[in-house]
Amino acid sequence: MEPFSLWITGISGAGKTTLATTINNILNSNNYVSVILDGDSIRSQMNQDLGFSMEDRDENVRRIACMSELLSQQKIITIVSVISPMKHQRAFAKKVYGQNFNEVYLKAPLARCIEKDVKGLYKKALEQKDSDFTALSSPYEEPENPDLLIDTNLNNVEQSAQILIDFLQKKYKIKL
Repeated sequence: MEPFSLWITGISGAGKTTLATTINNILNSNNYVSVILDGDSIRSQMNQDLGFSMEDRDENVRRIACMSELLSQQKIITIVSVISPMKHQRAFAKKVYGQNFNEVYLKAPLARCIEKDVKGLYKKALEQKDSDFTALSSPYEEPENPDLLIDTNLNNVEQSAQILIDFLQKKYKIKL
């Protein structure tokens, strides 16, 4: 089986990391080699030199896309959970990775993400009037034609994972 990348995008609080972790666990428990490239983890380690300007966001996505592609050369499935707010960023990632790139859009209403705000990011951004917070003061361009759209307002984690599993089974004929 050829490796593939699941590029999970959506605003903060949409459930990207939770879904990535769930799918990674399912793949690993079924003897598939996969790794999560999580935006928050990568920013706190490898990309800590980057801020949130558009240029820095572009560079963040570039680095993650290149890392995903390098891992694919080792036959590793990558599950990327990163906001990647702009269409041109996701298009660039797709160009770098190639044909087995899958854009998975987790659609979630901003009000619900603000309400649940598990990490307290929205609260902090609203208090500080953060000018670079995606979906509040910095744009998030919804994907027009993602490979898979999952509405996390209508589907819980288990349902979202099943939608993604069904997609993978159909597209890649993997056994889960």
